[in-house]
Amino acid sequence: MPKSHPAYPEEFRQQILELVRVGRTPDELAAEFEPTAQTIRNWIKQSELDHGQRRDGLTSDEKAELSRLRKENKQLRLEREILSKAAAWFARETDAVPPKSSNS
Repeated sequence: MPKSHPAYPEEFRQQILELVRVGRTPDELAAEFEPTAQTIRNWIKQSELDHGQRRDGLTSDEKAELSRLRKENKQLRLEREILSKAAAWFARETDAVPPKSSNS
């Protein structure tokens, strides 16, 4: 499994992207700096998505919103499950629902 690397600072990414814009290749930059050529290509693609030059993926804002919505959805499912169990427990405790038996 590959080792995880902390995210590069945004300023560093922007400097690398500027070097690409003036004609340097990702392979050249990877040999000179730490990020791999594929990482630099990923940054280029994301920048193009964010600036509307590509339409084959999600922008950074869309990714952030999707991540937030997934977390919110997970939390809401958990809360719903807890409330469902609590409602069933209270119903049994107050005898509002007959207990489960094999005679029914």
